Amino acid sequence: MPNAQCPKGLIVSCQAPVDSPLHQPLVIAAMAQAAVNNGAVGVRIDTPSHISVVRAAVQAPIIGLWKQVIAGYDVYITPQFHHAVAVAEAGADIIAIDATIRSRPGGEQLAAIISRIHQELNKPVMADVDTIEAAKAAADAGADIVGTTLFGYTATTKHLTPPGWELLSQMVEQLNIPVICEGGIASPQMARQALDLGADAVVVGTAITGIDIQVRAYQSALNLEEL
Repeated sequence: MPNAQCPKGLIVSCQAPVDSPLHQPLVIAAMAQAAVNNGAVGVRIDTPSHISVVRAAVQAPIIGLWKQVIAGYDVYITPQFHHAVAVAEAGADIIAIDATIRSRPGGEQLAAIISRIHQELNKPVMADVDTIEAAKAAADAGADIVGTTLFGYTATTKHLTPPGWELLSQMVEQLNIPVICEGGIASPQMARQALDLGADAVVVGTAITGIDIQVRAYQSALNLEEL
């Protein structure tokens, strides 16, 4: 079995929109290095090309994923096993996958993907979920870590706004594997709240590394064009 130890504390998601000048491997690696230099216990990185450059820059654990939009399917975080292979080969320590209860390309099944990641890649799996039902199913399927990542981003939960405090509490109470709070953490105080609710770790992305989104939010609030 792979080493399923979960980093405990702050994990920084270092990502950028594909149309942003920040979406460059060396820029992502610099974000990751800055995060680790200042105390982050790990980083979460999208795409093999970014993972490989970050791997050369930091020794901290990397939660790796590969977002893929596949016609006819809603799952997009490392949706198939061959995507997990690429993520592992790039140097990720933990493979994050969509673990919602939705159909997957090629008829692949969640339990089979997790099993193959364990057996063929020797990597632990972080299951990104949206509901407690999905979280339980992922744990039953062998996931090593479960995260609230997709709360608010699926058809089932789109009417809800992250962070999913209630979901986090349910996962902490009902599961026997490490739990990560991810999504909607907008301040250090909210990150502290996640740990106080029992999360083993908290992933913060936009609030730390989302320059594009943050600047647009400030511009919108200031309404400078109206002054």
